[in-house]
Amino acid sequence: MQKFIAAAAGLAGLLLSGNAMAGKDLDAIKARGSLNCGVGIGTAGFMLADSQGKWKGLSVDVCRAVAAALFGDAEKVRYVPLTSQQRFTAVQSGEVDMVMGNATYTLTRDTALGLDFTGVFYYDGQSFLVPKKLGVKSAKELNGATVCVAPGTTTELNLADYFRANKMTFKPVVIEKVDEIRAAFFAGRCDVYTTDASSLAATRAANVPPPRTFDDFVILPEIISKEPLGPVVRHGDNQFADIVRWALYAMLEAEEYGIDSRNVDEMLKSDNPAIKRILGVTPGMGKALGVDEKWVYYIVKQVGNYGESFDRNIGKDSALKVDRGLNKLWTQGGLQYAPPIR
Repeated sequence: MQKFIAAAAGLAGLLLSGNAMAGKDLDAIKARGSLNCGVGIGTAGFMLADSQGKWKGLSVDVCRAVAAALFGDAEKVRYVPLTSQQRFTAVQSGEVDMVMGNATYTLTRDTALGLDFTGVFYYDGQSFLVPKKLGVKSAKELNGATVCVAPGTTTELNLADYFRANKMTFKPVVIEKVDEIRAAFFAGRCDVYTTDASSLAATRAANVPPPRTFDDFVILPEIISKEPLGPVVRHGDNQFADIVRWALYAMLEAEEYGIDSRNVDEMLKSDNPAIKRILGVTPGMGKALGVDEKWVYYIVKQVGNYGESFDRNIGKDSALKVDRGLNKLWTQGGLQYAPPIR
């Protein structure tokens, strides 16, 4: 028993000291005093600058959570808009520290590009948006259709695979910038717009040009792929990757324990050992990451838990009204599951 206790104490000491040594990326971020976060060109609910230039959205909130963990201030972020073809090059070159451009977590991206995906903040899948007047009820009725799609994406590959598997043909209209894809679709240059279902919902809710409305377009029922979307960092700085990973997990863990931006101050008085650990009342977790012991408190107080961010940006309290679906917590039948903060 004594040997076991000594070994456990040695492991704890390693966890609380070795991991606190910053890598070169984290050193640069701390010296700069802000986080450079790459985001997409603009998708309502996920990443969009408002009329004052303030970026908002579910993806943006993950960047803000990382800044809150690092600096105690969720506003210490510089947002860099990137196209789907630019995003990985930008993080590889050091132009940005991380990318929250709704990139799909795949094997080749995680192994061959010198990148690390640090979790899944949104479980998505590819679908198709069509004008209602087209009279199409299923993706299997799209043989011969002209399809707008972004290049260099999993979307482009999935599209080709789906049509080939169903012995159908299509004519691609390949456009890099998302606003130009939408403009082409609404102008009738293509019959179909395909991308992640969440982005199609955002397009339908926020981008339809008048006099047409939301009801003039339909998202077809087929989901043709798995699109787990995750934060992306450069490979090589394990501690920074850990901070990004656990900032997301903290938002999920807070929701699971009922800790939100309204009650977090009261929760500091909780007798629950797990909540005391999460919020830093019982110290150790901050030291293990090399950040302030109140890192989760700062995230929840300034950004909110995952459910708050989801509802505010794309869920029931937003214009998009996207159902949580697979993004419910595991305790509610969904896939969102955070390892314990302990």
